[in-house]
Amino acid sequence: MKKKVVLITGGSSGIGRSIGSYLLSKGYQVYGTTRNLAKHPDFKDFELLQLDVTDSESIFDAIQHIIEKEQRLDVLINNAGVGITGPIEETPYKEISSAFDTNFHGPLQMAKAVLPQMRKQKSGMIVNITSIAGYMGLPYRGIYSATKSALAISTEALRMEVKDFGIKVTTLAPGDFNTNIAAGRYHAPILENSPYSKLYGDTLKMIDEDVDSGGNPILVAKKVHEIMENNHPKVHYKVGATLQKVSTVLKAILPDKVFEKLLLKHYKL
Repeated sequence: MKKKVVLITGGSSGIGRSIGSYLLSKGYQVYGTTRNLAKHPDFKDFELLQLDVTDSESIFDAIQHIIEKEQRLDVLINNAGVGITGPIEETPYKEISSAFDTNFHGPLQMAKAVLPQMRKQKSGMIVNITSIAGYMGLPYRGIYSATKSALAISTEALRMEVKDFGIKVTTLAPGDFNTNIAAGRYHAPILENSPYSKLYGDTLKMIDEDVDSGGNPILVAKKVHEIMENNHPKVHYKVGATLQKVSTVLKAILPDKVFEKLLLKHYKL
């Protein structure tokens, strides 16, 4: 039986690299992507392709390369994403737009590009990596939360639209994991005379500490594999610390103001 072919965006580091390496060990044919292939001359884990999820031409080229080589594409894992923090009032709109381009428009472009091939095969799966942060508006991470929430909601619609073609679509929302996401995150600067300076600065330290103490990304990789092996995947999955997963349940069942008080207490605001 021929190996299933998997494409992982943002595969050169962090969660994407962990997913790719783990799936390779499980017998899948894995392709990862990176925005700048020249930065990874020694990458040997699996085949890495140059692809920018905000560039439709690079998306087309990478997917055509895979289809010409493998004659199929079984799984798309939309993992590429960027972090962004800051008071909404002080975050440059250019950065807000850029975050949506990568975290929301990018995965949609990827899905649109692979769906014709999956429909032709009468099979396929798309796993959109969202975030537990997408279940709630987090202070000083409101834009990031919004990008991931938008992706989760659009996934619900896409899943229903393509089900008759044998294509499965789902999301996986990780909590905090120990990756290099903080290094690539856009931080709105802490302005000396800003009314937000102290509270934002304190919250930013807490965010970075949560990432540093986060779990091993291999847990995300194992969850992705579990989803891929399921013939009837759920609409949404979560992976992360128990408290982070429980927070999504509390968000759903508690009155809005009660949940807001819990967040304010957690962030000492």
